[in-house]
Amino acid sequence: MISIEQAAKLILAEAIGYGTETISFDKAVGRVLAEAIAADRDLPPFNRVMMDGIAVNYEAIEQGIETFVIKATQAAGDEPVEIENLNECIEIMTGAALPASVDTIIPYENIAVADGKASITKSSIKKGQSLHLKGADKKAGEVIVPAGRVITPSLINTIASVGKSELLVKRLPKVVIISSGDELVEIDQQPSSVQIRKSNSYTLQAVLRQHHIDAELLHIPDDPQITRLQLTSSLENYDVILMTGGISMGKFDYIPQALAELQVKTIFHKVSQRPGKPFWFGKYERGTLVFAFPGNPVATFMCVHRYFLPWLQASQGLDPKAPVYAVLDQDFTFKPALTYFLQVSLQFSRDGELLATPIEGNGSGDFANLAETDAFLELPGERDSFNKGEAFKAWLFGSQI
Repeated sequence: MISIEQAAKLILAEAIGYGTETISFDKAVGRVLAEAIAADRDLPPFNRVMMDGIAVNYEAIEQGIETFVIKATQAAGDEPVEIENLNECIEIMTGAALPASVDTIIPYENIAVADGKASITKSSIKKGQSLHLKGADKKAGEVIVPAGRVITPSLINTIASVGKSELLVKRLPKVVIISSGDELVEIDQQPSSVQIRKSNSYTLQAVLRQHHIDAELLHIPDDPQITRLQLTSSLENYDVILMTGGISMGKFDYIPQALAELQVKTIFHKVSQRPGKPFWFGKYERGTLVFAFPGNPVATFMCVHRYFLPWLQASQGLDPKAPVYAVLDQDFTFKPALTYFLQVSLQFSRDGELLATPIEGNGSGDFANLAETDAFLELPGERDSFNKGEAFKAWLFGSQI
């Protein structure tokens, strides 16, 4: 049995890239950019007006001119209209391209407009005010988004502005989620008094969808021949296998024997933690990784967040996220010498402190308890008492913080 630190290190050592693919930019949110995005022209591409008002030549201000004849009105997208005399101005709107004959914007709140003329009502005017000059943000050819960034909605704005309708992104691994056992029935079926509906595989699928992986689902009955055939196919056709249940030493747990016969290398089996102690991790000769989680729902849920998602992040070439720490808001005791992943709800105090409230449950099979839970608090195994006010690493579900 190894520590959680050892388990995490061994898993991260197997992080590899899966190449790249080109996708439409409007489907790229959450993916990892595999190319640098450069400006196709200066940004902004012209001297851009920042406020509604009038455009004048500042020389007129220096000569004491306070009333201007409005020569024309120019909206955003219109071709610039030039003035010919210093006592002329252009009534101009936000986003419009500045005409070459003017260099200063006076907003409406500082002028009075009547009878085709605009009179200045505020004397403090600076040359070049309310303008966003051409190329002030980026010059044509400059990188505006480096490779390796997670594509966010704000980046979509930038990407669209330079005309990148297709993007090269990191390819995600092809994943299959395997459940096993004759005691499991489909969710639309009525289980007998000794059966339960499948839930773990759908939970794992939902977690992976949050990270843009559409994992396929496969169920293996308690049959050694079918088990071997299904595992053989999965090992050859997927990059990652996530298994839930069937890895213990029960008489009908055929998966460990099948994995051994197929020469899937055991990297580790059993981690000093609760829940999830029986966690198994291995690798097939073609590179397929196998994460075999315990069948208990809470253990499966914890393991995918604590181990698989950091591996996925590393495989996409992303730097590890800085850990989130939360403060226990009440004393807690756990006796076994195992790292304990305590289910907690989270909330911020009025002082901005992230507080973790323990959610008492009935063990790793208590999946209903997860509905009230925001995170697992990682409590070190060398202790059995944990005090109110102490901060511990928190593994959040989704993106609550």
